[in-house]
Amino acid sequence: MKKSLFFNLIFIAFTLLPACQKEVLPPQAAGPTPDENQLAWHEYGQYAFIHFTVNTFTDKEWGYGDEPESIFNPSELDADQWATVVKDAGLKGIILTCKHHDGFCLWPSAYTEHSVKNSPYRDGKGDVVKEVSDACRRHGLFFGVYLSPWDRNYAQYASPEYITYYRNQLTELLTNYGEVSEIWFDGANGGDGYYGGAREMRRIDNRTYYDWPNTHAIVRKLAPRAVMFSDGGPDIRWCGNESGFAGETNWCIICKDTLYPGKPDIYQLLNNGDENGNAWLPAEVDVSIRPGWFYHASEDDRVKTPETLMKIYLESVGRGSNLLLNLPPDRRGLIHENDVKALQDWKKLLDETFAVNLAAKAKAQADTYRGKSKLYAAANVTDGNKETYWATDDDITTGSIEIDLGASKKVNYFLIQEYIRLGQRVKSFEVEAKKDGNWEKVAEGATIGFKRILPLGGVETSALRVRITDAKACPLISTIEIY
Repeated sequence: MKKSLFFNLIFIAFTLLPACQKEVLPPQAAGPTPDENQLAWHEYGQYAFIHFTVNTFTDKEWGYGDEPESIFNPSELDADQWATVVKDAGLKGIILTCKHHDGFCLWPSAYTEHSVKNSPYRDGKGDVVKEVSDACRRHGLFFGVYLSPWDRNYAQYASPEYITYYRNQLTELLTNYGEVSEIWFDGANGGDGYYGGAREMRRIDNRTYYDWPNTHAIVRKLAPRAVMFSDGGPDIRWCGNESGFAGETNWCIICKDTLYPGKPDIYQLLNNGDENGNAWLPAEVDVSIRPGWFYHASEDDRVKTPETLMKIYLESVGRGSNLLLNLPPDRRGLIHENDVKALQDWKKLLDETFAVNLAAKAKAQADTYRGKSKLYAAANVTDGNKETYWATDDDITTGSIEIDLGASKKVNYFLIQEYIRLGQRVKSFEVEAKKDGNWEKVAEGATIGFKRILPLGGVETSALRVRITDAKACPLISTIEIY
């Protein structure tokens, strides 16, 4: 009798063992990871640049610094029009050129006379920075500032005194205009200028002159939730071009000490990132809707078409970067009608293209998943929750997920996202479509990162399969969408 009881207890123990097993542990971070500010920045996706200053009225791209303040006088400036156009286009915020290389300030700075306070605009009482920052908040947009490190007007540029001046102006922008979400530090530094009447060439060593670490510390203190942009960060990097595309291989990581002026292949490094980088430094793609950054009437018929804007979107946001699209107001102080029409038609094209996610709640199955736990199963990629993800065991760096569409459908785009809180991992992947019972490769990619969108060309299929063919560590996929 005792022997029978013993065997019964053993049987019960083995039956209950799966329920009593140790919880499957989540993956550990692999390499650099984004901080909370960078994660919020990734979610923005696309937003607007506004280039507007004395150049708008001189028909120049770079002001020399000798422009009289009286030339700045927009007749109908309406920051709410800017914000409405931006929001209606699906853009999430505005970064304003508060001071370009010419040194003219769009706010009444206490540290210079070369500002809007000495212009006829609103009888010298105007403050464009305040108008735009207030409009952003009214329309639910984030607000960012551009403050050029180069100043072709200031007499002490290239001396230590200028650094104090620059930081004083940065402090004004970060304390008087509400929350600032992004700060843009331009890479154009030093050269010929007016410099208060000197009209000369001034060279600086842009690796040491600005003493960037101490300037960055001011931003961290005054705008703790802001990200900072420059060629080398510290939070986001330039993509290496102004043409509107990120690299097809686009790592969000890089070694910051490899980003310096004159470095061979610097533009390729900025465009692609570095698989072995030691810092999270994702790329931002900046491009103008017109050939120039400032408004020129001669470019009214050269606004990018909706189709070109869609191509830029797919090659920026669709390659894991954010898109910063420049919209230069005209001399009235309004975004021109041609630009507005192009934006409206682009938004319509975006909405139509990504209207119906065929993968939403679709059945998903994987050839392997972490610890056989539902916490990491394939269903997580179609559940609409970006905080859940499919994962493999630590020693498995390949794997596949199949999405059943239920019936044959025409599919044009495949969207996939990694769970980047734990790092960027995927090095290569393929997308296959099921045709006549067989799998056929229809697209391939290298990196994924925050988001990757691959065109599929209208393939007819009842199922798609993504195959992760190489990764730095066990892959983590949070989202798959099909359109």
